[in-house]
Amino acid sequence: MSVHDDIRQMWPELEWIGDSSLRQRVVECWARAFELSPLKPADLGRIPFTLKVPDCPVSFLAHKRLVVHIARDAGLKVREFFGEALPVDMDVLVAGAILADVGKLLEYESDGAGGIQQSVRGSYLRHPFTGVALAMEQGLPDAVCHIVAAHAGEGALVARSTEAWLVHHADFMTYEPFVNRLIVPSNP
Repeated sequence: MSVHDDIRQMWPELEWIGDSSLRQRVVECWARAFELSPLKPADLGRIPFTLKVPDCPVSFLAHKRLVVHIARDAGLKVREFFGEALPVDMDVLVAGAILADVGKLLEYESDGAGGIQQSVRGSYLRHPFTGVALAMEQGLPDAVCHIVAAHAGEGALVARSTEAWLVHHADFMTYEPFVNRLIVPSNP
């Protein structure tokens, strides 16, 4: 199986992108990230989605796929309730959600003991920056690159598009509870 096949299998949500050219560029972006990364597609199902939560129990792929689902569902609800008052480009939204953490493939490396750690590149350039570089290299639209750039904390420094807000909140609502549970224990 080729890396392109692995990516399509890893991301069934690619089929939610109606524009076939955009869908293919998203696949190519992931393929380029794997080309530059020590990680392989199978690694994304076992490595933690964040290094900021000790012993993180959720894989990169489980977290990212959930973010895509939440962002898409939120976009559909915004369309349903707000209509043209707050337009949502669903192709841009889904493409941006799928690519939001593609730069982590350049931010992570093996720790030599079966786990991962932040790479030297990652200490200089967090994944929103490397993700945008990868996305631009593949000719992805600026609206998609904007989501990649603005989905994390760095996005607080720019005016986010509607699609970027949806991805940002989907990402953080599935990250913050892991951080907060370290501080505030849940009720038994």
